[in-house]
Parts: sequence; C-alpha cells; structure tokens
Amino acid sequence: MLDRRKEGSIIRPRAFTLGIILAVLICAFTPFNNVYRNATPLGGGYFPLAPFYLLFWLTIITALCKKYLKIDALFTGAELILTWGLMLLVSGIAYTGFARTFFINLTAPFYFASVENRWQEVLQPLLPDNLFPQNNTAIEMLYNGLENGQEMGWFELAAHIPWSAWIIPFFSWGVFIIICYILILSLIYMISRQAMENERMNFPLLIVPKMIQKALDEGRLSSFLTNKFLIIGLSIPFCLHLLNGLNFYYPSFPHINTLVLAGSYFPKQGLLAGFIKLKLYFYPAFIGFAFLASKQVSFSFWFFFIAGAFFTGVLSMAGLSFPASELGTTFGPTLSKPEETQMIGAFIVFSLFLVWLARFHFKEMVVHTFQPMHPGSNQNHLGDKINFYGLSFGFIGLVIWLFFHGVGIIQSILLISFFILFTMVAVRVICQGGVTYFTLTVAPLDAVNTIFGLKIFSSIALIISSISQKILFVDLRESVAPSILHTLKISRRARGQGMIAGIILFSMVICLFVSAVAMILLCYKYGIRELQLDWATRTTLSVYNNIFPLIENQITQGDSIKYFALTGAMIMGILVFCYHRFYWWPLHPIGYLMIYSSAMKILWVSFFIGWLFNTLCMRYGGVTLFKQMRYFFVGLIMGDFLMGGTWAIIGLFTEYGYQVLPT
Repeated sequence: MLDRRKEGSIIRPRAFTLGIILAVLICAFTPFNNVYRNATPLGGGYFPLAPFYLLFWLTIITALCKKYLKIDALFTGAELILTWGLMLLVSGIAYTGFARTFFINLTAPFYFASVENRWQEVLQPLLPDNLFPQNNTAIEMLYNGLENGQEMGWFELAAHIPWSAWIIPFFSWGVFIIICYILILSLIYMISRQAMENERMNFPLLIVPKMIQKALDEGRLSSFLTNKFLIIGLSIPFCLHLLNGLNFYYPSFPHINTLVLAGSYFPKQGLLAGFIKLKLYFYPAFIGFAFLASKQVSFSFWFFFIAGAFFTGVLSMAGLSFPASELGTTFGPTLSKPEETQMIGAFIVFSLFLVWLARFHFKEMVVHTFQPMHPGSNQNHLGDKINFYGLSFGFIGLVIWLFFHGVGIIQSILLISFFILFTMVAVRVICQGGVTYFTLTVAPLDAVNTIFGLKIFSSIALIISSISQKILFVDLRESVAPSILHTLKISRRARGQGMIAGIILFSMVICLFVSAVAMILLCYKYGIRELQLDWATRTTLSVYNNIFPLIENQITQGDSIKYFALTGAMIMGILVFCYHRFYWWPLHPIGYLMIYSSAMKILWVSFFIGWLFNTLCMRYGGVTLFKQMRYFFVGLIMGDFLMGGTWAIIGLFTEYGYQVLPT
C-alpha cells in the first residue's frame, strides 16, 4: 500500500497531455453540441457531463488493459482523476463561463441599436475602439451567418471569416481575461490550504471521482462496480432515462414525469403567496450529491429556500409590498424583488467572515512573502511568495487595464475588490455545499451601487465595468474558480505543484482561444439568430438596457434597498456568529446565501431528499448503514451521468437530443 501511495504521487507527462487534449476537444465541440444541437450540455456546472463520462470509460479501459493484456497500468487512478480535473477546469469556458455570451457582449450595442433605444448616439461614442469590432459588415454576418456558410466545410468557412475585425478586440479582451485567470488562480491557491488543511472542508462533488480513483489504484474496481447498493442506485436513473429517452423519440413509450408544477396548489394571497411558482424537480444525481454533503449544509439549503418563500408571504400579509422600481438599475442576473437585495449585505459579511477565519493563514503567507528563503524553509514558503505576487500582479494588472479603458483608479480598486469577495463566497458555496448548478442573485456592481452609488463612475467607466463584470464575474454557472479549487484538492498530494499550477494556467489560456474560435466559426456558419442563444442575447441586452438610463437619467435605488441589504448583513452576522460559537447550531450560513438563487428552485427538492436519507441513515443505522447507502447514492450520480453521456452520443445522429440534465 505504501508503494502505491508513493507511486501515485508522481504524475507522468502522459496524464497532463491526455488531460489537455481532451479538454481542448471538449471546448472545440461544446458550442456545436450545446448551442446548435441544443443537446445535453457536455460541459457546464461544476460536475460536467463529458469529463465524468470520459473518466469512467478511461478507468474501465485502463483496468481491462492491465487485466487482459498483462501490461502495466496505462494510467494510475491519481493520473486519471487529474486528467478529469483538467477537463472539469476548462469545460465551462466553452459555454456560459465565456463563449456563450462573449461575442454578443461585443456586438449587441451595434447590431441592436435603433432609433427608439438611441444606442447609436449615446452608447456607441463611449465604446473604446480596441474593445469592440468596428466592421458593421462583420457584425451583420455574425448574426445572419455567411452567405452559403451552412454549405461550407469548416476550413473553407474559416477562410471567409473577416478575422481582421476581431484581432484587436480578441487581443484586448484576451489580456483582461488572462490577467483575471492569474488573479483567480493565485487567489484560489491562497485560500486552498485554509480550506483543505485548517478547516478540512468537505468536497461533495469530488467523492465519486475519488472513490473510482481509489478503487482503481487498490485493484478492486470490479468489486466497486458490482457492489449491490451501487447497482441498485444505477438502475434507477438507467430505467428512468431509458423510458424517458425512448418516449422523447417514440411517444408511444411510457414517460415518468420528473417535474411537478406545484404552484397551483397554493393561494396567490396570504402567508403562502411565495409558493405560487413552486416547482419540484427530480434529478437522481443531485439527490446523490445532497446525500454526500454534510447534513447541516443540505438542511440549510432547503430550509432557507422555504423560509424565503414564507418571508414573501409575510411581507404580503403585512402590507409591505415594495415595487420593483425600488431596485433602480440592477445587474444581478435573476434579481427581481427588492427583498432579494438582502444578499448584498449577506455576501459582504460572509466574505469578511471567510477572511477572518483565514486571518492566521494570511498572516503566515505575508510573513513568508517578505521573509528571505533559507535552506530550512518548508515547501509552502516559496508557494506563498508566488501566490502573493501573483495576486498582486493580477490586481494591479486589472487596475491598469481598467484605468487604460477609462475607469478611475479608486473605482477600479473598488470594483476588483468586490469581484474578489463575491468569487470567494461563490467558491465556498459550490465546493462545500456540493452545488453543481450555481447562479448569483446580486452582482458585484449591485453591491457598489447600494453602498456608494453608481454616480462615482463616469459614463465610459460604467460601460466598461458592466461589460467586464458580465464577461467573467456574473454568470457564475461555470466559473473557473471553484473548479480550480477542486483540481487543487485532487492533486494536493502529487509532486511538482509548481508544474501543476503552470499546466492549469496553460490549459485555461489554450482552451480560451479554442472556445473563442469554435464559437465564432459556429456563429458565422449558422448565424446567432438561428442558434439557441436566446438566454445569452436577453441577458446581454439587459446589461446595455440598464446602462442607458444610468447615463441619461442617473436613476437611483429606493431607500428600501439599503434597509434590505442591512437586514441581510445582520442576519448573516447572527448566522456566522452562531455557526462559529455553538457546535449544536443546525444552520450553515451558505444556505442563506442561496435563498433567492434561481439554482435553488431546481435543487431544493434534491437537497431535501438527500438530507432526509442522510439523517435517517445516521439516526437508525449509524456509520455502518451510511457507508452502505453511500454506494446507492453514488450509483444515482453515476447512472444519471452515464445515461446523459449515452443519450448525448445518440443525439449526435438525430435531429434533436434528449436532455438528461438541466441546461
């Protein structure tokens, strides 16, 4: 066993090479699959389909080669899980994490300008030439497609694309994104040791891949896959998606409904008014992840979601109805009610709580940074130096980039600080909560607006800040930050941490380029108007629609927003105090952070069921029953994703594809 651990700590170059190649292929193919075919997303969320599907079959192939061909293992379990980590890390870049909205962000103020919205006379003169394409013909073709583009092969299509219109915007935004990646990578490295060693944080989304890795390395993959509880768990999503998939293509087959619209069972007025849009989604994989998360976290997620709906009813009964106009101009992707701005205060207080928890770690890091190296220094000494200087370079680099494009230094520092704080909170919610699908309620600019007001920004600064926020710091359904922490967790015992960090950064940069090229090829071939990009177009247009009245009329928020933000800060303050001081306290603060997230509308039932089974197992069967039942819920996860991958492959040969997971 000792030899295996020692051997597993060495990651051979073949693992990095395979991981990068597969990551590039995922990024190249994802736009076509997700946007054009509208099939089950290959990449997306924080436990994406394609990486796990490939990990499973690579594991099977490796085990079979070792058993029947009598050759050394092609890969160790540690190498395969790192390969999975690299695919996980970049799979979101090709969709909501970057490519899905990037080109619409840069072209919307030109293509959608009209006499009525007056964007041409108000917004366009403020847009820097180096950040936006200046060729109207190139923009028109992006939305309508090249003439005869659908008949062209991909290489012929590439030869007809007006690349000259995109070179400068690509370079300018590329500098911004790469600096952001350096900043995020350094930030996650800084907080990773605090999370993994000092707090020993649970990582529910890593449990299944690590179980597969351990089974392969210990030579018991066969017994793992034939575990009776695992097989029972696998059979449920297998039967569910087999029937529903066949029904999708052949309606004569029976269908099992996985969505219940429960809102009609509640009154539109009174205490239960907040439940009129209640939906019950049943996804076996999400139930599995909820079971694997800690009981406190799973309970808090569904409890606060229900409490938030009751709070809406309480406000209605009390006659405290606040019009949406109180919000003023907002940038949160799902922010629709004034009471939801509680999250502004909650996010800020929780981020400060995270900093306070890590205060000794940060102090040690600063000491290491400015302390000279000596032969007796531990291995963390040099890492702390690199991380501190990397974070400093990223922060200063972003300030310079924003200042160069018209944002004042003070405003840039303020904006980046909120970017960092909100990213830290999102990472904690996703990695500790086992949340595969995460959306922000409020955006960093909403926090700036509530505390300082947006009048501190000039018109051009407001535009650049809003667009840069939209590109990387609002659509956190597929942010790289939580995936970096997951990758660091699975590779923390591997040798050559510096090389792993370099591979992570290289993978992100190369996949950024591949995703951009794949998306622009797809847009010029079919045209944005013909693709499944309604959500991306709508959310991008809302950014410019929100900027316009700020420039023209200086719209401000109502006073109630500040009161709600203060309320959120007070509630979060009480939660973190009780969570930190009382071991018996049942509520985890991250549950409150998800109270108004659109993701929780999909996930709350899964967290309730997972929490319920977790509680019953521990209460009536103890640790023994929990360990047995864990295989059942792992089977739910594996079954959902294996069926999702199988139907995704079938969808390549059909006009439409059956979707196993939410988009």
